[in-house]
This record gives sequence, structure tokens and C-alpha cells, in this order.
Amino acid sequence: LTKAAEAKLKAKEKKKRGIKDSDDDMDGDDDAYTAPSRLMRDAASAETGPRPAPGSFEVCVKCEKRFTVTVYTMAAVPGPGWLCHPCAKATGNDPFKKPQGPRKKKLPADKRVITSFEERRFPSLVSLCVQLITKYIDDVESLGDIGTLNVEAISKALSKNRSLTSENVQLFYNVANTTLTLYDATNLSPDAFQTLAFLNPNLTTLRLDFCGQINDEAFNTMSSSLPALTELELLGPFLVRPPSWINFFATHPNLERFLITQSPRFDLECLETLISSCGSSLQELRLKEIGKIDDEFLQELSRLGSDDYRHRLTYLDLSDPGESCGEEAMIDLLSALGPELVYLNLSNHILLTDAFLSEGILPHTRILRSLILNNLPELTDRGVASFFESWSNNPPLVSLDLSRNHLLADNALTAILEHSGEALEELNVNGWRHLSEDVLISLAIRAPELRKADVGWVRDMTDFVVKAWVDGTPQGGVETKLKGGKEEKDPNAMQVDTVVVRTGGCKKPRRRKSEASRTAMMTWTGMMTLIPPLQD
Repeated sequence: LTKAAEAKLKAKEKKKRGIKDSDDDMDGDDDAYTAPSRLMRDAASAETGPRPAPGSFEVCVKCEKRFTVTVYTMAAVPGPGWLCHPCAKATGNDPFKKPQGPRKKKLPADKRVITSFEERRFPSLVSLCVQLITKYIDDVESLGDIGTLNVEAISKALSKNRSLTSENVQLFYNVANTTLTLYDATNLSPDAFQTLAFLNPNLTTLRLDFCGQINDEAFNTMSSSLPALTELELLGPFLVRPPSWINFFATHPNLERFLITQSPRFDLECLETLISSCGSSLQELRLKEIGKIDDEFLQELSRLGSDDYRHRLTYLDLSDPGESCGEEAMIDLLSALGPELVYLNLSNHILLTDAFLSEGILPHTRILRSLILNNLPELTDRGVASFFESWSNNPPLVSLDLSRNHLLADNALTAILEHSGEALEELNVNGWRHLSEDVLISLAIRAPELRKADVGWVRDMTDFVVKAWVDGTPQGGVETKLKGGKEEKDPNAMQVDTVVVRTGGCKKPRRRKSEASRTAMMTWTGMMTLIPPLQD
């Protein structure tokens, strides 16, 4: 039987059983299947004689035109004779129409009830004005006296879609400015940076992110036109060469904050000039993603701890070097600068081991509050635990980042909470895949001030852990939900303002814990931010 015949038989069987065919209501809208079956062709051939071979020529009995015979050629009814394809189609029998099986009725979509925990707030008048100004920024002639905070908000909004240009950036210039922050200077030309220096001569603090187009000429103009500058933060000054850096340091001996990221031309000579010219006033130093940093850099930095300088450096960031510095050189650096450091970031110095903790940080730091040591693969669970157990000469840390150290586990986190749990506000244990659920739950009680936690790729991060963090303490925890204003909470509870939950790598919640998860989300304090899975 053909497919069409089979479909008819199935339809008859359904009618006998009292089942309505699913496509009864739709058959009228579709073209009927009109291609002749093999039985019909054989019957026609009996009347008209033997079927001519494909490729031979015949004359159509209807239009009397000559045509080529194919396997689809139909016999004339009544015969004898054969029809060409146009005439066969005109009779209502399309030889090329493919058979269509019975259409299945489309099942309704699965209507699942998805609970949303996003709290939508009505935008304030200020935010609406900022959005409107950002949308029509090229038509604005002047921002007027709208306040520093609002100007910064407009600058941030423009940076989101990279709308800051050499033309509209002048809206942020003012001869009275002492502080200027541009979060995305990608579209600013070198001439625009020179204009910045000319129109803001009284700047003391300048931050330029993504300033890749600033060159030597523009930077030299800034050096000569901004004599009062004491704080400089640059992200991506790729084109600035050593002579321009040296000239800047020589003309700014009162520089207090020098923070640069991604400057491949910054070399040892630049650092020597920085220390010689600005070492007595320098308080914060960031040399992040500097490809030429090595042990000689560290030896030069150690000069800041000598009697020739007032040794005021409290912030040091030497993270993400081209090649890791040696452990001995790093220990010598901390012996010179460690006693005054409050912030230390030595991430991605992969040669550092447990010995650096016990011989460098442990004996030489006394007032450290923020420590970032991510991606140090030589650190061990036992070594980190022993370090924090012995670090009694330093007060509790406020911020700690030990992410991507895959050997760390329960012993390390337990020792961290014992040392810094009472003051810890930010904790990053991303990649600690061996952490247990019990130790994670203990954060709720032993870290009552925790505001931000990154637990990506922690396998035992479950619904019960989240609920424990929300509840804070077994005695009740956070009893009220923060809605705009401040509300009184249990002082012993863990008060969460922002929790960063990285879903990548976390264990899939089990069904029996769904209620716990739902309760946790519904009683959350403050704002919860969900981040997409990490791509490692």
C-alpha cells in the first residue's frame, strides 16, 4: 500500500474506535494529494497499450505537442494516448506532488511557573534625567551645575555603550575641576588628550580607562599642563614610551598615587626615576600587567624602605606579570615594605610557594587589611592553614582573594575564619573545588560582616548553604527584608548586601532542597547578583 492508502486506513480505524482524527479541522486548508497511485497507472496502461520507454518521444493527445516521456508521464483518461506534464496537471492530477502523511496536532507548550526574584524598582527622577542626557548627549551644549556625583553618573552611562567622543567629552571639562574620571576613553584622539590638559589645568586626580590612543606628544602635554597632579590612574597607555614617563616623574615630585595597568613600554629606568623623584611622597603603586617586571624591579622597589625615603607606601599591586618573580626577591621586598602595607596584590606570580607566606608575609606585615593571591598553584591547603594559624601579629583581614588555588580546601578556610572571620567583608574562594558543605555553612556564623562572596566552581555549594547564609545564625538570623531604607536586624546575623553567585561548576541542586532554595531567595537581604557560568 502507498502512504496515502495507509493514512486512509488509519483514519477509518480511529473513527471506529471513536477517536477524532487530529487533522480533521485542517484538511480543508491543504491541497489534496492528487498524484496517481501505481494501481491507477497500471490500469491506464492496460487501456493505452504498453508504456513507452523513458526518454522516448510521444505526442500529447490533448494539446498535440511533442514531449519527452518520463517515469511521471500519465496516460490519458479515457485512452488511448499519453498526456504531457502541463496537460496532466491541468486535469487535477499532479504527477510531481509528494504524498503527505497525516498532520499531527501541535501539542500545547509546557506552561511552567517560573518564580522570579528580581525586584523592580521605579527609577528615580535623577536616573531618568541621566538616561535622557545620555541619549541626546551630542545635542547637549553644557551640563551646568548639576553636582559631581551626577556628572560622574553621566560619564559612567556614556561608557556603557562607548558614546564618549572627542566632541562631547568637553562637557566634562572645567577650569575649576580638581578631579576627572573618564571610564572609557577609547574614542578619544591624541589631540583630545591635549585639550583635556589645557582645559583642566587645576586637576589633582586623573583617571583614564582604555586610553590606548594617548601617545608621547599628548602625555608630554599633560605633564607640562597639569603641574598640580598628585594622583594618576591609567588603563592601557600602550603608546607611552620611557622618555615620556621619565619626564612626567621628574615634573611631578609630589606624586602620591601612581596606578597603571597594561603598559608594555614601562621599564626599569622608568621605575628608577619614579622612586628617585617621587619616592618620598608615593603612597600607592600599581604596576599591573607590566611585561618587563622581574626581580630587578623588586630590588629597586626595596629602596622605598630605606632611610632615604619616608616610607609611606601602603598600597602595592604587582599582579599579572609577564613572567613570575622569584620567591627570594619577593621575600626581600616584603622585608623592606611589608610593615606599612595595607593592601597587597601578588596574583599570578606562580613561583611563590608556602615558604613565601611563612617567610615573607608572616614576619613582615603588621597592618595588612586586603590580601590578593589568586592563581598561585604552589600554595597548599596545609601551608595556608598553618600561615593563618600563626599570623597573630596582623589584625583580621577585611578583604581576601585566594581564588584559582585548586589545592586549598577545608583546613585553609577554617584557619581563615579563625583569624579574620569577625572582620571579613569580601571573600573569594573561586575554584576551591574540595570545600565541604559544612565549612561553607559555617561562614554564616563565623563571618557575620561578610558582604561579598565568590564561590564559583565550588562543588558543594548547595541550597542549604545559601539558606544558611541568609538566615545568618541558628537563632533567627536576618528577620526583616531590606527595602530601600535601613531596617533593624539581628546584630549577630550575617548581613548580606551583595552576594556574587557564580553558577558555573556548582553542584546541581537536588529536588529535596528546592524548598530551602526558594526560602533563601525570598528572604534575601539587599540585592542578589547572578553571574553567568565562568568559561575556563
